[in-house]
Amino acid sequence: MREHDGIVLLHSAAGEPRRFSLLAFDPLCDDAGPPVEPRQTHDGLRELRSLLEPAGGDAPPQYFAGGVLAALAYDLGVQGESLALPRDVDLTPLVVGGLYTDYLLFDHERDEIFLVLGDEPGDGRAAATEREARVRAELEAPRAEGLVTPLGPLVRELDGSMHRARVEAARERIAAGEIYQANLAHAFHRELEADPVDIYLQLARINPAPFMAHFAWRSGGRHGAMLSASPELLLDFDGRIARTRPIKGTAARHTDPALDAAAAGDLLASEKDRAELAMIVDLERNDFGRVAVPGTVRVDGFPTLSSYASVHHLSADVSAEPRPGLDAGDLLAACFPGGSISGAPKLASMEAIAALEGEGRGFFTGSLGLWDLAGRATFNILIRTLCWTPGSRAGTGRVRYHVGGGITWGSDPAAEERETMVKGERLARALDGSAQVVGETA
Repeated sequence: MREHDGIVLLHSAAGEPRRFSLLAFDPLCDDAGPPVEPRQTHDGLRELRSLLEPAGGDAPPQYFAGGVLAALAYDLGVQGESLALPRDVDLTPLVVGGLYTDYLLFDHERDEIFLVLGDEPGDGRAAATEREARVRAELEAPRAEGLVTPLGPLVRELDGSMHRARVEAARERIAAGEIYQANLAHAFHRELEADPVDIYLQLARINPAPFMAHFAWRSGGRHGAMLSASPELLLDFDGRIARTRPIKGTAARHTDPALDAAAAGDLLASEKDRAELAMIVDLERNDFGRVAVPGTVRVDGFPTLSSYASVHHLSADVSAEPRPGLDAGDLLAACFPGGSISGAPKLASMEAIAALEGEGRGFFTGSLGLWDLAGRATFNILIRTLCWTPGSRAGTGRVRYHVGGGITWGSDPAAEERETMVKGERLARALDGSAQVVGETA
């Protein structure tokens, strides 16, 4: 399957919910249009909405009925707001995606796989019977996983003392009443000889999560890939109810069951982490409130302990019934970017982040997911995500990733520094060429 164009895998590898995964390929178009300027989120979503129009047809009642698979960069900003957000060092496209009618759908609950092919895509490709034969042959053919070979050290781009100084500067802004909370991050990068698919396979083995993704993109003559192990949901819309599930609070997992249970208990009892989550839940309630039928916004499971391969998190569910006439694009615009990775209030925290980090984030803390012809949508938040760009010679590339955390007045800079390293530990291991997990807590 690696030889197909525009491979996108939305992979529910572990955690909850875990029902469907989707492997899509050969989009009818694999570029969401011309570059979109920052501070124009509505234009970026208009590009995605326009991709749905030529597809037409009836939508079958399943997880994905064909449609748009896309990613939005954090630097798009907030719809209708003029935020002076900088661009990232790679000048990452702000919107990438395509219209997909050919895909494999994996039903994990029933242990079934479905192949769906656009019957008459109208773009000159082979007939559906020929495409079916090709996919079946590819699925039956054995293929060894390739090597991930580092070509240099893992480079931390910001010294630890500088990150701690940024945390302290954020606390000063909180003390001055400018913000209540802000998410601050720093980046790493490494040069590798590897196919992005093989890097993703290592990441999925090491750090399985419910909203993982491999997303190969093209835009304006450039190409790259996102390899995400995200545990966080930005938006799920089934055509009737919209949901978001913010995450706040982190504790490292332990192989010793007693220590692991104690860490989970301490996190649940932490006043700081519960307060941090409460701020973001309130922000998400307000985001949904702008597009919801009055009285339908609700919060459930506050707080819920969510446990993943390397960390425990706190989370809560926020849901709402959208007003008549609104679609998934309107809902995505209302909650993008996620409050858990910006802060509160959202606009002021994003301005503080831009000032303190001094550069754009690209796809990090943006969002990736699907918007199908039935009107359904599921988008993650792009945390725990490796961003691959090609190197100067074939088979090589650079992977860059960020790690961060929410800063409040109660934050200790050294503790916040340690938390980012815990979040990034398995990302780093996915790039070291020997990423084997033996006897670790799943």
